[in-house]
Amino acid sequence: MTPDFDRDVRTGVPEVILGEGKSIAMVVDVARRFLDRRGRAIISRTKLRLTRALQEEFRDDVVETYRQARMVVVRRQDFPVATGDGKVGIVTAGTSDVGVAEEAQVIAQEMGCVTRLAADVGVAGLHRLVSPLQDMLGWGADAIIVAAGMDGALPSVVAGLVDVPVIGLPTSRGYGVGGAGVAALLSMLQSCVPGLVVVNVDNGIGAGASAARIANHIAAARAERLVQHGVR
Repeated sequence: MTPDFDRDVRTGVPEVILGEGKSIAMVVDVARRFLDRRGRAIISRTKLRLTRALQEEFRDDVVETYRQARMVVVRRQDFPVATGDGKVGIVTAGTSDVGVAEEAQVIAQEMGCVTRLAADVGVAGLHRLVSPLQDMLGWGADAIIVAAGMDGALPSVVAGLVDVPVIGLPTSRGYGVGGAGVAALLSMLQSCVPGLVVVNVDNGIGAGASAARIANHIAAARAERLVQHGVR
């Protein structure tokens, strides 16, 4: 394996080790190489055995586990945690979409963004969306991720109500003819709302990285304007 140690330097997005399809020994080895080289390793699609192996192997380091997101972040004790002013809002249609949404949340946070998540506010009870969306806009979200399975309608609704970039995140939570995220993905791609962008089914990493890139660039521009006006 040839890990991309400097991906974040080039693109602003850190390399993520995909746990799925790899042996535990292989993931541990790559994680150790990242820790030695960069001080942090991010692992996605982890199962319980892999999570426990990482906790045991790196017990002298900081190991953060995200059960619903199926992610593990390992960092050296002295690794500087990224902090910034980029703001990413995350909305889920159903409670069953939270795991994929949290995957997006973790990667956005690892890229230095602050996040807010509102769950279970889908179109079956659209009144539930009003307050969380108002809160996110009042908070100043720079980008909003909307995760939805089943019919995948919520991203179009949100994108038609806000003036910030919206990223549709279709999830595989659904059944029937358009199950496994197929209907959700096609619905988002077929949206008549201008400006809605879409990632692949269950691609929380991609959604989080895209939103964080947008938010970080906006935050940098915001900070530059403040400097120009003598506020900072």
